[in-house]
Amino acid sequence: MQQPIHATTVVGIVHNGQVSLGADGQATMGNTIAKSNVRKVRTLLGGKVLAGFAGSTADAFTLIERFEEKLNGYGGNLKRAAIELAKDWRTDRYLRKLEAMLIVATKEDMLVISGTGDVLEPDSGVAAIGSGSMYAQAAAIALKKHAPQLSAEEMVRESLHIAADICIYTNHNLTVETV
Repeated sequence: MQQPIHATTVVGIVHNGQVSLGADGQATMGNTIAKSNVRKVRTLLGGKVLAGFAGSTADAFTLIERFEEKLNGYGGNLKRAAIELAKDWRTDRYLRKLEAMLIVATKEDMLVISGTGDVLEPDSGVAAIGSGSMYAQAAAIALKKHAPQLSAEEMVRESLHIAADICIYTNHNLTVETV
């Protein structure tokens, strides 16, 4: 029986008028590294929207494509597109089986979208998903509080490196996008 490919860390930070979203590059199959340079962060809508995923890669790509369709259908309105995707994800028989989570962001907003119908806006301007998310989130919150001179991108990179030093399912091969 083949084990699913999964495991990742994605973190987003809104700071000083910028939003940065980054992820490590590791995909695992069971307890084996299947690939070390997966690109889990995408730019959408001509670079105005960032999207990052954790979970099953094929499922996440399906969800990002659906999210992009919603974005185009609602004139780039991030919140409306996220809510409509979450509604479809929860009610559609095919989509309901997809196992992934998304962080989507613009300069103004950042949201976490799950298959249970949740669309969450983080209070602290920090969002994280995936196996190393709690490590990256803790690091990001500390950096925002104690190193406000850093840019959002610098905070994301450092948070991911800290998570990679702790989480065996997270590596140092990073992809970071900033708007």
